[in-house]
Amino acid sequence: MKFSPKLSFHSALKSSLIILKLVIPIYILADILFYYNLLEYITFFFEPLTSLLNLPTEAALSIVSGIFLNLYAAIAFAAPLGLTPHEWTILAVFLGICHALIVETAIMKKLGISKVFSISLRLIAGLIVGFITTLLPSSWFDSKIVDTNFPQTPQFDSLSQLLSHSIYESLHLSIQIIILITTLIFILDFIKSLKIVEEYSNKVNSAFSILIGVVLGITYGAGILISEYEKNTLSKKEILYIGIFLMICHAIIEDTLLFVIFGANIWVIVLLRVIFAFIFATICVKALSDKVKN
Repeated sequence: MKFSPKLSFHSALKSSLIILKLVIPIYILADILFYYNLLEYITFFFEPLTSLLNLPTEAALSIVSGIFLNLYAAIAFAAPLGLTPHEWTILAVFLGICHALIVETAIMKKLGISKVFSISLRLIAGLIVGFITTLLPSSWFDSKIVDTNFPQTPQFDSLSQLLSHSIYESLHLSIQIIILITTLIFILDFIKSLKIVEEYSNKVNSAFSILIGVVLGITYGAGILISEYEKNTLSKKEILYIGIFLMICHAIIEDTLLFVIFGANIWVIVLLRVIFAFIFATICVKALSDKVKN
């Protein structure tokens, strides 16, 4: 296959636009929810979850914020609670799997993975892996509570001020997404054009998509997957496997380090997410093999 910069750019632009149509409006919606403190009214639903994860009841707001918004909001609410390194690790494992469900589930939907399946899978996986983390020996975690001043969430005097900030930030994120996805698709298309890898193009597609998702996150990994999905270079089973893997294990560096600064155990977080991503992806694809045709 001959490398065509024009076709690669067209593919990258198409994938980027699909992502942006989801990211911008949901980004703004998330800021509005945060501004009006609407998430506080549903925290009582999540108190049984904090009990299961052996976390203080006050952590419910952090969990709700992480599930509906992002990890930065979650940490902002968890930082003042004086959690132990073990508790920070539990929170990191659960929210690493179950954060930003609104936007990331919408992105998975573009790959043909239903919203109900995406949300159910991530919540179940988060609970299972989070509960397993509670059973780990205390000796694996530092006993010292880290006193770290996490950057405060911006405060706004009016809704219009918040919307201006939100639109600016979402557009800034959009530019980053376009640039990065375009660069990654150009690289992938160039790699696939090399004669030495043409025979293994499907493996290159799969490995590259997983690598980008694991390192950079679902948004970027899905951007590559959408491009390959449109080209029919990956089967539905491969898309499903990669999608499930990335829902459990994505942005493994950035997400993990956010919690490590509070004393969370980096090795426990990374190993559990990687191992269970393989387990859940394998089990789900095998269980759904009759319903998913290549």
